[in-house]
Amino acid sequence: MDERKKKILQAVIDEYVNTAEPVSSSSLVEKYHLHYSSATVRNELAELEKNGYLDKTHTSSGRIPSEKGYRFYVDELIKEDDISLEEMKYIQSKLDAKINEIEDLAKIATTTLSEITHYTTVAVGPKPERQLIEEIKFVLLGTRMLMVVIVTDSGLVKETIIKYDEDITQTQVETLNNLFNAKLKGKPLSKIDKPMEEYILAEITYSIDVIKPIIEQINRIIEEDTFYLEGANKAFDLPEFKSLELAKNFVHVLDEKEVMLDILDSGVAKDINVYIGDENDKKELKDFSVITFKHSVGNKDLGTIGIIGPKRMNYSKVISVMKYISKKINENKKGE
Repeated sequence: MDERKKKILQAVIDEYVNTAEPVSSSSLVEKYHLHYSSATVRNELAELEKNGYLDKTHTSSGRIPSEKGYRFYVDELIKEDDISLEEMKYIQSKLDAKINEIEDLAKIATTTLSEITHYTTVAVGPKPERQLIEEIKFVLLGTRMLMVVIVTDSGLVKETIIKYDEDITQTQVETLNNLFNAKLKGKPLSKIDKPMEEYILAEITYSIDVIKPIIEQINRIIEEDTFYLEGANKAFDLPEFKSLELAKNFVHVLDEKEVMLDILDSGVAKDINVYIGDENDKKELKDFSVITFKHSVGNKDLGTIGIIGPKRMNYSKVISVMKYISKKINENKKGE
């Protein structure tokens, strides 16, 4: 594609993102100060349509970007500094808040991204197999109540409370702390397999009724995904969601947690991944665009954040804000 077509395509997409209205040649010449005549722009628009980068609507003489046009825009024309100084300061102020756990950081980043872009944001915590256990702590809350806290190397904290029908002593708790830490410290935060379970049961002479609930609860909290959803209501302010079918489809996608988890688990690590319409593997997402980012500090996986919205998405803004949030997270965590 030559430079003239690139400039015109970029202008069409920028205008359509801003107005949600089909774009005409006259509006481009006036608003984007293109140094071409209206006739030249019309010819170029016709060529871009012929080559599949634009679609013609039936309701006007204007054109709108096609999925191919959006893809070219994301790959070749996007502005990665589409973020204001005020937005940078706002992100920094949010991330400067006292963050005790990795869940706090993920939730703040997810909320901030949604607030600035006005799109629906989803996030999931790091995969258990990518987390190493730093400590397992058993705390007696009463004679028949035990709290289990698991801390990983990246600061992820998982906890659960177990209630018993028989008394538990402090001596038993100390033994549990010693044994579980000796066997699991430094190991991936993944399901305790059968050989590990059998070893623990064989090493501790307590009643099986004490140990079994601990192993079951640990496995349960490990398997639970830390999942956040922010700004779902913002989508319904967008013109696209005047379509009842599209709105219902969107609600269905958000309700299907497994679909959302599959979206967030796809893509290349340490990179921003953009899926436009039919590029999404899930048929439920054919009317939407999804942008995901697997964020990390050093070699520590912090999970994945994603945005879901219409194909008429402000890709420059979303990607610029994502990159800035990632940059500030790394700076803040490394400075601790």
